[in-house]
Amino acid sequence: MSVDVLTPELANSTLARANPVAKLAAALCITLTLLLSVDWVSASVALVCELCLVPLLGVRPVTLLRRTWPLAAAALVAAYSTALLGAKTGPVWLQLGPAVFTQGSVLTGIAIGLRGLAIALPGVFLLFSTDPTDLADGLAQKLHLPARFVLGALAGMRLVGLLVDEWRTLGLARRARGVGTGHNPVARFTAFLGQSFALLVQAIRRATRLAVAMEARGFGVMVDGRPVPRTWARESSFSRLDVWVAAGGVAIAALSVGAAVVLRTWNVVWG
Repeated sequence: MSVDVLTPELANSTLARANPVAKLAAALCITLTLLLSVDWVSASVALVCELCLVPLLGVRPVTLLRRTWPLAAAALVAAYSTALLGAKTGPVWLQLGPAVFTQGSVLTGIAIGLRGLAIALPGVFLLFSTDPTDLADGLAQKLHLPARFVLGALAGMRLVGLLVDEWRTLGLARRARGVGTGHNPVARFTAFLGQSFALLVQAIRRATRLAVAMEARGFGVMVDGRPVPRTWARESSFSRLDVWVAAGGVAIAALSVGAAVVLRTWNVVWG
């Protein structure tokens, strides 16, 4: 999702003004740290710190929850499944027929659910506050990634919204012709496969036209067998805000690990 289609409040938020590379570095620092351990303390500390940063995103907590409720639902399902099927250690807290919930399984389930939310939120912040073009500029100019890879990724991100609209249009067109409107599960599944194939064909055609157009406009010009140096319409630069954003990611990661170590709940995944 790009800033171009967001509300003015979100487009002018503090995180939207930060360089995408700094936000990406902060998100990766938090994510990689949480992937090292499965414990409820580090996940809880990271999640609380991330929720405190919601005002910097420029949206109300209710709006954020409405847009990310599938993540919360997935975290609840993961927590319940782990508590139900995880290792049964410690005293039994609840038993419902064959379903047994012990202290160890429940705490592990809580840790898994909180960990999933804490890992997902930095990505949500990055997605909601970053324009794909700014991200591409930062990846190419600051991280020096291959320009063709960056431009291809940018084109893909820009086309995601179009694919969603085309899927809706294809569904309406097929419904108008009476295709896929029955209640037979087999017929509906067959219609879904047909609509998916039609969308795939449309995506390939659009990607082909886009690749030809980009090549014609100089995105892959070769002179005497050597690529022409590329120029960028907008310069990607770092500011003091970007330093604070990157430092915030490091601080959240360090605080979550430190709290888990002090409380002796740090549980390395391979330990």
